[in-house]
Amino acid sequence: MNLIETSIRRRVTIAMVTFTLFLFGLIALSDLKVNLLPDLSYPTLTVRTEYTGAAPAEIETLISKPVEEAVGVVKGLYRLQSVSRTGQSDVVLQFAWGTDMDKASLEVRDKLEVLQLPLEAKQPVLLRFNPSTEPIMRLVLMAGETSDATPAQQRQAELMRLRRFADDELKKRLEPITGVAAVKISGGLEDEVQVLIDQKRLAQLHLPIEQVISRLAQENINISGGRIEEGSQRYLVRTINQFASVDEMRELLLTPRDGVALRLKDVATIEQGYKEREAIIRMDGREAVELAVYKEGDANTVSVADAVRPALERLKDQLPHGASLSTVEDQSVFIREALSEVRKEALIGGLLAIVIIFIFLRHAW
Repeated sequence: MNLIETSIRRRVTIAMVTFTLFLFGLIALSDLKVNLLPDLSYPTLTVRTEYTGAAPAEIETLISKPVEEAVGVVKGLYRLQSVSRTGQSDVVLQFAWGTDMDKASLEVRDKLEVLQLPLEAKQPVLLRFNPSTEPIMRLVLMAGETSDATPAQQRQAELMRLRRFADDELKKRLEPITGVAAVKISGGLEDEVQVLIDQKRLAQLHLPIEQVISRLAQENINISGGRIEEGSQRYLVRTINQFASVDEMRELLLTPRDGVALRLKDVATIEQGYKEREAIIRMDGREAVELAVYKEGDANTVSVADAVRPALERLKDQLPHGASLSTVEDQSVFIREALSEVRKEALIGGLLAIVIIFIFLRHAW
């Protein structure tokens, strides 16, 4: 008795086995990770360090190279590359396939903890994604309608307000979501306090510009003072000495001159401005702020996007007056459409297979 004859004689048993396999397949399908492209789980880590105001050459010398030297001895490291740009260093670590990324992350963190960087630089942040990859979502934050008659100063103030809201609210609310690795912001105008030195005034006072820069650095710094232990309590000690306002910067004492206190406002103009623009984002002919949402390497694109959308709906109620937040790109939409097509084709193929089998085996039933 061959397999086909057995299957025909035991029709009910075969039908139940087939139904059971079909049911298990549906259950497994709901738990499968779904991505736009095959998930290769690239073994990549990124060490990001911000050093506000530093030029790319300084970033490379003071940040990127020390980080490279510190993490270059991590086990399993295959390739190391860095990108130094104004105010930011990205050191990308690519590991050999099969490397335990959890252990690699712990080892990299251990190396970063003992790394000595400039006091003005922020603590390095370890990210589980490659900044060269594509974001899973792109969001655009736009102001209300403006016309060509709107004063340039008003448009600049609006762009600064949007960028500030994106940095202070949107980015901080979206990055803690499970599966989100980072949110990168571009466009708009980023706040910057500008100190415009009067070179002629410095020459008259025989005051070197290096001394002005040194005084600004000395008076705008927070220093960790260690910790104090009292019984079972442990207190962290910090010396907070950053400028709180532009007026405070204007009153900075540089050096006494002929018994008169020489202040920063005497040799420079201090004003609230914006950083040099690296990118201009436009939508419908109007300038806007873009937020690119990146997922962690092993996260499910559809699940991450589903978690981000409710957060966006809640944030829309907190937007600045007249502003709007819209999604211009969402990989999960394309993935769902592709899955819908696959399901439809699978259903048609299954029905055709059943019909053909029934036609050829109808006499046996």
